[in-house]
Amino acid sequence: MKELIFGAAYYNEYMPYDRIEKDLTLMKDAGMNTIRIAESTWSTEEPEDGVFNFKPVTDVLDAAEKIGMQVIIGTPTYAVPAWLVKKYPDIMVTNRSGQVKYGPRQSMDILHPDFLRYAERIIRKLAEAVQPYKCVIGFQLDNETKHYDNYGKYAQKKFLKYLKEKYKTTDAFNKAFTLAYWSNSINSWEDMPDISNSINWNLHCQYEHFLRTCAADYLKWQSEIISQYKRPEQFITHNFDFGWIGYSYGEQPGINHYEASSAVSLAGCDIYHPSQDELTGAEIAFGGDKIRSLKKTNYLILETEAQGFKEWTPYPKQLRLQAFSHLASGANGHMYWNWHSIHNSMETYWKGVLGHELQPGVIYNYAKEIGKEYKKYGAQLINLKKKNEVALVTDTDSLTALKFFPMDYPTGGLSYNDAVRWSYDALYKMNVECDVVDINALNPADYKMIVTPALYCISPENAKKLYDYVAEGGILFSTFRSFYADTKGSVYDAPHPYNLTDIFGMEYSMITQAGSAKLMGSPVEVYAELLENKNAQVIATYQHKYWGNYAAITKNKFRKGIAYYFAAKTSQEVLSQILKDALKEAGISLYPVKFPVIIRSGVNSKGKKVHYIFNYSSEDYFIDNPFPDSLDIISEKPYFTGDKIEIADWDFVILEEQ
Repeated sequence: MKELIFGAAYYNEYMPYDRIEKDLTLMKDAGMNTIRIAESTWSTEEPEDGVFNFKPVTDVLDAAEKIGMQVIIGTPTYAVPAWLVKKYPDIMVTNRSGQVKYGPRQSMDILHPDFLRYAERIIRKLAEAVQPYKCVIGFQLDNETKHYDNYGKYAQKKFLKYLKEKYKTTDAFNKAFTLAYWSNSINSWEDMPDISNSINWNLHCQYEHFLRTCAADYLKWQSEIISQYKRPEQFITHNFDFGWIGYSYGEQPGINHYEASSAVSLAGCDIYHPSQDELTGAEIAFGGDKIRSLKKTNYLILETEAQGFKEWTPYPKQLRLQAFSHLASGANGHMYWNWHSIHNSMETYWKGVLGHELQPGVIYNYAKEIGKEYKKYGAQLINLKKKNEVALVTDTDSLTALKFFPMDYPTGGLSYNDAVRWSYDALYKMNVECDVVDINALNPADYKMIVTPALYCISPENAKKLYDYVAEGGILFSTFRSFYADTKGSVYDAPHPYNLTDIFGMEYSMITQAGSAKLMGSPVEVYAELLENKNAQVIATYQHKYWGNYAAITKNKFRKGIAYYFAAKTSQEVLSQILKDALKEAGISLYPVKFPVIIRSGVNSKGKKVHYIFNYSSEDYFIDNPFPDSLDIISEKPYFTGDKIEIADWDFVILEEQ
């Protein structure tokens, strides 16, 4: 890219009156250069079967061409029109609770042949309609695609075919899943029951793995269609999203980002995060580190909040801080959802750049400040390249398995994503940047240190990859609930950690609820493993009358490398102490500052090292410049090594080494 993307999703169809030119003029005045349109309005583009109306789309494109605004076209397939469901009622997805009723978006069966037929038609018709427009710079496939917990007949039929190809015989299938349990085994493939109520959680794990592949294939299918219409310079992207706990959080269970990333030429994502006093930048950093790692290059934020919910209304300077935080992770720009606050339906109070009065206000003026700075400094900030020395490994199979075999039953409080973010956030607050990498995409040789939070599922091939990594000199840091089962969640009948007991110098069989146990003075939370030491260095045992003889944190030198194992969830302060030791062993230096001062670095398109120094707090901070002589890109103030740098509340500096 030659300039940073800055803009918003735009829905002329939702406006109470025609104001396209006014809106685009306001955007241009705010320094915005890009809008995304069309992805949510199939019922407008095809109001009845075979009757197409792309005028609302082309009206926007005509205005965009005139004013010089770039446009991303979204394929409108994630929300189906009512007439299509009336004609084919079984297009609505069937999940484990039954068939979903019409109304919400993302409620259709993406494997239903009639849905696919109509989806292909609207994609092709839309692509034809927008093909002449030079302002169209790219296409977004669908929207936040997932498998939608599809237990419908087409999915189960396809899954049966998948099982036949994978296991060949029912005997092999029965044995692989221990289907003799509660008399669930089958004698012929024709006897395969509806699995939506199966008590075999491993079968569900395998099924969700299969569904994620279906979702990835669905995006690849759309990509192949769009590729027949797009110009060579136009990109194909998708707005991958994440787990959700009221904001973006951890790994997405409904699709495997790495598996689906081959559908796009430019990776993209949606990141929503807490604001006000809860703004830490961690969600922005995690999402960016994950999406950047998909294709090992820059990416695009297709959606993030301008205002959103009332608890997200930004303090002064926070919207600007958030924008540059995306750039610091390697984004080549960001777009808001959405331009205006809509006046009806369920997202009425997910507020946009403009309020309900549709007039420029406080948030618009914040955005205008960002637009000016993007234009002025963009050439020094675009295409930031990163070479991180630490990888944090994620795995959708482990996420699913730990949903069905939870660590936190019956109390709650410790999910797979909790373990991932506990580990990631500790590194983040220590100012250790990392790539967030899918286990199947991991090339261990790229990193000095690898962190595996709750990597419950591990294939023999990936276990060997990690074994060899440590043997050859790598530093492996693994947490509780790692290396216990295969990729469908079937527990290995071997000592644990599976195939890695040698590198860790310990093994374990017994697990327990945390109870009153402590670890290095910190209460153990929810779950603990009782490690039986073989030849490792025991860093800490449990502080507990009965579990005190068991190791809780171990460190083992194995051949040229070192493997750490952290067997229980504690405070981040305790975790950080052990991570600090591991980072030292890996030869990774730490900055003399930590959260709320956050440092993110890279190399810009001029080949110069750039360091973003953020202050995620309401207090001013002073730090000593830890870098060679530099110039603050924004203030143009020079800072020599050791100089005091003042960073005001919710503010930042961007140092370019001279």
